[in-house]
Amino acid sequence: MVKIENVELDRIIEKLELIEDEKLAVSLLKEFNDKTKILGQLITNRDPNLSHSDWEKQCLDAKKDVDSIVKKIEEI
Repeated sequence: MVKIENVELDRIIEKLELIEDEKLAVSLLKEFNDKTKILGQLITNRDPNLSHSDWEKQCLDAKKDVDSIVKKIEEI
């Protein structure tokens, strides 16, 4: 369903490494890790109590969160 390519991940990490403000870089990395973890858990551990449409909506929302932090990192 959702996949972040290694090249894309390398680009994100490289961008974070170039940020002079180390606290900001660490904060953005933590946010990126948290958002991708949530998305990964949704995709790999589908809750059987959720309907397919509810599960899909949660995945789409989590993907939007990942896209948002990636965009924030790329704009720095």
